[in-house]
Formats: sequence, structure tokens, C-alpha cells
Amino acid sequence: MRKYAYGWITVAFFLVSIIGHWVFGWYAFVDAAREHGQSPDLNAYLVEMGRDTFENWQSEFLQLLWQVVGLAYFLYAGSPASKENDDRMEAKMDLLLKLSGTDQATIDELDRRYLRVDGHAKPHGHDV
Repeated sequence: MRKYAYGWITVAFFLVSIIGHWVFGWYAFVDAAREHGQSPDLNAYLVEMGRDTFENWQSEFLQLLWQVVGLAYFLYAGSPASKENDDRMEAKMDLLLKLSGTDQATIDELDRRYLRVDGHAKPHGHDV
């Protein structure tokens, strides 16, 4: 649970906001119907709120989702830009290990242990 706390908090914020949107939307729909001398119709409300929700979803949430999750994924999965600093640091560490007298077998074991291949970590490495 703790490992995914940010995700659970995000889901809670989403659920609270979507439920609040629909509840307050119902009150606004009822008020608008009464102002026009009509009784509120649940089917008309569901269509209107569904349309409004998907409008908001398209214009805000999907854009934000793509920017945050998409960019984070490509950074994590390893676009060439995200690996540049890793390659440099990996090369420096390998050189320091060799200068300190560490044998190649130990360096290879570290690479295997941390799922490193040619200076790059494989996605979803295991905990050590």
C-alpha cells in the first residue's frame, strides 16, 4: 500500500472530484429544470453530464495524462535523452571501480544484480 500511496491518493482525488461533479451537477440540473417549470428527467441529466464529463476528460485530463504519464514512461522506459546521463555516470563508475582494483567479475555481478546491459538499466528492475 505504501509503495503505491501516490497512486491511491490520485485515485481518491479523482473519485471525490468525479462524484462531486455529478452530485453538484444534479442539483444544478434540478434548479434549471424548475426555473423552466419542468420536472427533472434522469435520462436527460445522464446525457448532459456524460457529455460534460467527456468534454472535460478530453480537454483536460487526457492532455494532462499524456503529458505526465507519457513523458514519465518514455523517460523511465529509456528514450535516448533519458539515458545520456546514465551512460556518463555508468562509465565513470566503471572506471573508478577499475582504478580502485575491482576485478571485472565484480563489475559484471553488479551489472547482473541491477539488470544493467550496456550501461542501461532494464525497465522494472528487481529490488536488491
